[in-house]
This record gives sequence, structure tokens and C-alpha cells, in this order.
Amino acid sequence: MTSTPVASREAAPLPIAALMGAMVSIQIGATFAKGLFPLIGAQGTTTLRLVIGALMLAAVLRPWRVRPSRAALPWLIAYGVTLCALNLLFYAALATIPLGIAVALEFSGPLLVATLTSRRGSDFAWVALAVIGIVLLSPLVHSPAPIDPVGALLALAAGGCWALYIVLAQKAGAELGTQTTAYGMAIAAVLVLPFGVAQAGTALVAPAILTSALLVGLFSSALPFWLEMVALTRMPARIYGTLTCLEPALGALMGFLFLHESLSAIQCAGIAAVISAAFGAAVTSKPPVPSPE
Repeated sequence: MTSTPVASREAAPLPIAALMGAMVSIQIGATFAKGLFPLIGAQGTTTLRLVIGALMLAAVLRPWRVRPSRAALPWLIAYGVTLCALNLLFYAALATIPLGIAVALEFSGPLLVATLTSRRGSDFAWVALAVIGIVLLSPLVHSPAPIDPVGALLALAAGGCWALYIVLAQKAGAELGTQTTAYGMAIAAVLVLPFGVAQAGTALVAPAILTSALLVGLFSSALPFWLEMVALTRMPARIYGTLTCLEPALGALMGFLFLHESLSAIQCAGIAAVISAAFGAAVTSKPPVPSPE
């Protein structure tokens, strides 16, 4: 008896490897970005990440071939504004708290959307577990390695923007498809320019800075976007949502390996709780939501 297409896709190693590669690439890009903070600040790094990412996506997707209608334009602009705010907030958080904690706190956004769009009673348990994880990661709990409260709030605000991003991406993407990301990144790049110029000035165009920024753009935008497209077209949505729950753990691992960031046992438990809640929500709720990278 021959296997069904879905079953064969579930067993295929290529899309799983592609998605894991995309998640690792995003976290590596974040480590490169954090290395630029002492030179051009979080806002300057955000500017170069969005500008270079927008140029790379424009070269690959050529969004000018599909023009948005008047009806889709407001959604598209709101999508770009949210993408700009999300990146500014996340990089500002990353300047003061470890990568793994920042990713876990930011993950509260898509987790909230996933549970709100489901009508299962069990989802309240996932919300409660996520809240426990967030509390363990917050300055409210005493830890040998306390985190900056402002950084924690910024990461949670980035999670709120991620939740809003999800809604807007679906509205704008209904007409533009994959071109939505290219348009949104271009809008975000234009909006972020004043912030980057105000903080870093001409340092943004220094050759040494641009070399590192190219790596940030490559690993944070172009490469993971392409790998996610490979994965999304070859695997069921539920498997995609389940695997993306590993992002906080990958962030903590990359922070440990490349940034020498160590976490306390309580913080590791908090990350584990967020991952478990996200995993449970992905298994029991509707198909997963897009990544803002």
C-alpha cells in the first residue's frame, strides 16, 4: 500500500532540516547583531538589519511585480509599522538581557494568538504554564543572575508586536502572498532610518560595520526566509508549529556558545515552561502563525 502525500511529507528529513536551519540561522544572526551594539547601538543595529534585509528580500522576491490594491495598502502599512516596532523593541531588549530569555519572553506573543484562536478548554492550561514561565524569567523572582526589568518589559512588548504582526500579516498576505514580507520589510526599513541615524550617525556606513551588518542581514533575514519557504511548502503546518517551539532553547544555546551568556536554574526552568506551553498550544490549536524574521 502506498503512503499518502501528507504521511510522506511528515517523514521527509529535508523540510525538518530546513526549518531547523532557519531557526538556528535567526539566532546566529541575533548573536552577530548583539556584537554590533557596542559600536552602533541597538537602534543602529536594527536599522542596518532591516535595511539590508529589505534589500536582500527585494532582490530575491522582486515585489514590484505585484502591486498592492488600495484595500490592502492600509493593512500593508500597518504591517510594516509593526515590523519596525517589533525589531526595535526586541533589539533594545537584547541589549540588556540574555538572548534565550529575550526570545522566550517574545514568544508570549504568538503563543497568545495561538491560544486565543482556539476554543479548546485545555488551552487555558497552556496559558497558565506560559505565565509561570514568564514569571520565572521576570525580575519578580529572585535569581543568582537577575535580569534587567526594563529589558524584560521590552521583550514582552516585542511579543505584543509579534502578536499584532500575526494578525496584520494574515490580512495583508491574503492578497500579496510571499511578497508581503518584502513590502513590509521595505516599509520598516524606511521608518527605522531616523532612529538609526540619530544613534549611530555616519558609523552606519563604516566598511567594518557594514561587513558585520551583512552577516546580520543574511542570517536574520535572507537565509531563514528561504529555508522557511522550503519547509512550509513540504511539511504539515502542525509539525511546523511544533518545531518552532524550540526557538527559545536555541536562543539560549546560541547565547551560551557565542555570547558566553549563562542562565540560572530558575531561568532555564522558565524557558522550559514557555517551550512546553508553546508545544502544547501548537499540538492542540489551529495551524501556526508566521515568523516575523
